[in-house]
Amino acid sequence: MIKELLTASLLVVSSALSAQTIGKVTDPVDWVNPLMGTASKPALSNGNTYPTIALPWGMNFWTPQTGKMGDGWAYTYDADKIRGFKQTHQPSPWMNDYGQFSIMPVTGKMKFNQDDRASWFSHKSEVVKPYYYSVYLADADVTTEISPTERAAQFRVTFPKSDESYIVVDAFDKGSYVKIIPAEHKIIGYSTRYSRGKLENFKNYFVIYFDKPFASADGWKGNDLLKGQLEVNADHSGAIVGFKTAKGEQVNIKVASSFISFEQAELNLSRELSNDSFETTKQKGKTTWNKTLGKISVEGGTVDQTRTFYSSFYRTLFFPHKMYELDKTNKVVHWSPYTGKVLPGYRFGGTGFWDTFRALYPFLNLMYPAVNKEMQEGLINDYKEGGWLPEWSSPAYADCMIGNNSASVVADAYIKGMRGYDINTLWEAVKHGANNEGPQATGRRGVKYYNELGYVPYDVKINENAARTLEYAYDDFTIYQLGKALKKPASEIDIYKQRSMNYKNLFDPSSGLMRGKNADGKFQSPFNPFKWGDAFTEGNSWHYSWSVFQDIDGLATLMGGKEKFVNKLDSVFTLPPVFDDSYYGGVIHEIREMQIANMGQYAHGNQPIQHMIYLYNYAGAPWKTQYWVRETMDRMYKATPDGYCGDEDNGQTSAWYVFSAMGFYPVTPAVDQYVIGAPLFKKVTLNLENGKTLTINAAKNNKDNKYIKSLTHNGKPYTRNWLSHLALLQGGVLNFEMSANPNKNRGTDRADYPYSLSTVKE
Repeated sequence: MIKELLTASLLVVSSALSAQTIGKVTDPVDWVNPLMGTASKPALSNGNTYPTIALPWGMNFWTPQTGKMGDGWAYTYDADKIRGFKQTHQPSPWMNDYGQFSIMPVTGKMKFNQDDRASWFSHKSEVVKPYYYSVYLADADVTTEISPTERAAQFRVTFPKSDESYIVVDAFDKGSYVKIIPAEHKIIGYSTRYSRGKLENFKNYFVIYFDKPFASADGWKGNDLLKGQLEVNADHSGAIVGFKTAKGEQVNIKVASSFISFEQAELNLSRELSNDSFETTKQKGKTTWNKTLGKISVEGGTVDQTRTFYSSFYRTLFFPHKMYELDKTNKVVHWSPYTGKVLPGYRFGGTGFWDTFRALYPFLNLMYPAVNKEMQEGLINDYKEGGWLPEWSSPAYADCMIGNNSASVVADAYIKGMRGYDINTLWEAVKHGANNEGPQATGRRGVKYYNELGYVPYDVKINENAARTLEYAYDDFTIYQLGKALKKPASEIDIYKQRSMNYKNLFDPSSGLMRGKNADGKFQSPFNPFKWGDAFTEGNSWHYSWSVFQDIDGLATLMGGKEKFVNKLDSVFTLPPVFDDSYYGGVIHEIREMQIANMGQYAHGNQPIQHMIYLYNYAGAPWKTQYWVRETMDRMYKATPDGYCGDEDNGQTSAWYVFSAMGFYPVTPAVDQYVIGAPLFKKVTLNLENGKTLTINAAKNNKDNKYIKSLTHNGKPYTRNWLSHLALLQGGVLNFEMSANPNKNRGTDRADYPYSLSTVKE
């Protein structure tokens, strides 16, 4: 009985701690868990992330490496051994890496091979923060610490007493170079390894300084030690330097890299590390993270909610990462992957617009417009140097995914107020991409069919044709919106408005869903709406039929009106999670993630359907959005290694959570609106870049009170189901009155519905 009472008491205490609400957060970075999403594998993604030790949008990231060289799953939570500490630029395991090398301490026998040098480790002896990483390497009896800057980092390695303490530098295979310079306690080198596209003159140059003289210095290549050889140029080059160390002796290492030259790497190191100690770099990193995360303050959530919010927020602040550097005169320059030359201006890399146009870029436009202004300037350089806007940049054009969503990224930035860059060149770029088919997934595949027929046919050997059609129609809408904002003549932009309605060409009245159509105008047959791939991209018709961001009212009309539209939305959650995987020849991880989520056909782990929950607002049933938004936040996200429900994808899935926790979401980028959901916290404060403050209050918010009873904006009743971006930029106060019961009268008038192209009067 005593044991049972103690167990019951512990459960009550544990529950109370979990439900404890958190007040104002002073160090938001220390609420971040960089391990969120790392318990993943190819067959099942719980995020497919790695612990990213870096500064926001830094040029270089660092991560402990548990996977083998070339393995996209660089760090997996369930691994037992670390092989090295890797500089990485990897946007996703599916895209793999570029600009990489690793550093690894060992003791005892001279070991440099990635398997031989690997050491057992435990998460119990691992400290993981965005600005600091530490782990005990059991086999070496060594503690390794890392603290990053944007283009450099400091290592602090604590050795045991040994005459055989070593640091291994691995420049990886596929062409690399190292040179040991003992007189300067220095190693330099470069890696040419990359995974996507064809890069011109690609090298990631690195310089490494040690604060202790070398007792030994040897090069190696492949599995062969090159005793006494200080310079190695081979397919797989490396270096190993030795020290005699006392117990607890710390060897400090400063490292920086450059895509431009050794000289630039030296400049990056001296500029960013100077004479700073390890602790100084660590404190500077923490300060930078707190400042960047401090743009949004949340209060009144549980411990878990607060951790999940800031862990998701952290993930939105990496990609695309900086690929520009500052030369000796402090001018912004970059290595161009298109020409192989060093050119003036900004450049960013490592993102796929198919994922990130939806919420990540709108999030930057709201909270970090100055950063996105630099990104827009980077896109101008992509176009000037490569001839196209990228659709996937890794780090140049990568042939992956579909769509022409660079148009959305460009249009949303300008419409949301970005200025001070060459928008006219970007205008030419989006038109060029919309009307031509380019290399490496740039432009539009099937554009000739699309422009002539109004859709990409199913039977002309162009894969994922229905998905392409739907995305091109939305992309045309964003071009039309940008053209209007630029006051372009109707003769130039009306064609894009007309093409915005091309989604109607694929609507199948017999199923009430989108369906592939043959070149002769007949729907493809047989049709299985549960078939993944084929006419669609990483989803089925139930997922992609909602991809009419620009005209949800028009879609609802096709489906038979508001009531039938709401019923169709409901069906997504009530249908069983059945699937047809025949197109892929097996169950891909996105299918499995939908199947096990217990949300019917709703597949939040992948991007095509993530906005669908918000569509009830367009049909007079906003309380259903409120219910499902809260359900998804509560069930699909947690700041744990298995804390996502699919690929995190360059900040997009995280941005969904951050927006949704604030209480609204950008269903239609390139429109000045956010669609209202249900705020998660009692209070959220947005410290906007223009100096204004937006406060979002929901004082009665709790687990049960997930519905909006009423809303006021700056003290005035507000009934609409959307919020204006420009109005939010003025700051002010949103007061949500939350309730356990849905208010089925609020937001039900047509005048309260969000934007749809077919209902707007121009």
